[in-house]
This record gives sequence, structure tokens and C-alpha cells, in this order.
Amino acid sequence: MSKHIQEQLEAGKAAIVEGPKQERSEVRHQIEVDRNFELPKGLYVATVGCYLAFIATTFAAFSTPGLVIPMAIFAVFIVAGFGVPTIWTRLSPDNPSKPMDMGKFAREGIMTNTGRLAPRDAAIQVLILPVLIVLWGLAAVTIAALV
Repeated sequence: MSKHIQEQLEAGKAAIVEGPKQERSEVRHQIEVDRNFELPKGLYVATVGCYLAFIATTFAAFSTPGLVIPMAIFAVFIVAGFGVPTIWTRLSPDNPSKPMDMGKFAREGIMTNTGRLAPRDAAIQVLILPVLIVLWGLAAVTIAALV
């Protein structure tokens, strides 16, 4: 708990002194932050491409003047949703962690919490939802065209 020490200062029992002088050396980071999740850029681009393909497919099939602005907003959200993390991975220029290239990914796979995944299995896990969304959009467009 804090208290006033004016009485101790006046009685000479306490004194205010300067803190010890320290030389500032370079900033030392004790923890290396890996912000890229080790996935190759190709999987990241394919994911973004699938989401934008869904938006483009539904916009082409159901384009009306009233849907132009919502579809544009959806596209901006997708680009922002993937663009901000891309910028986030580059925030620390002295961070040595880099995304895995496709060659290394094809040779080694990727380490997850449950163990190492083969490249095929990792690609399937990353791309299953975006591909299903594109297929769902194509199915919706086909059904709407036939009905």
C-alpha cells in the first residue's frame, strides 16, 4: 500500500535518490514469434481463390443491381480477412521465421499438435472447406438454373 513519506523525508529517515544508470543495448527478444503457421503461400492463395471464386460464381448467376454492393462488400471482407494476417506475418522484419516453400512442404509435410502430417493430408485439411464452399455455390447456381 502506498503512503506519503513527507514526515520521513523531513526527519531525515528517507531520501529520494536516482535509480541506477543502465546502458541501453539492443532490444533482446526472448521469444521468437512464428506468425506464418508454416503453410506455403500456394495453399494460402488457393484458399483465397476458392472463396473469391464462390463470390464470383454467385454474383455471376444471381447478379441484380441490388446485389452489387453486398457482393462487393463480401469480396472486400474476404480480401481484408486474408490480407490483414498477411501483413501481420511481416510486422517484425527481424523475425527469422519464413513460410515453408512448396519443395520443403512436399518433402517434409507439416508438424501439427497431433503429429506430422503428410503434404497431401495437410493440403486436404487446409483446402477441404474452401473447395466444398465452391462446390456448394456451383450446386446452388445449377439448382437455380434448372428450377
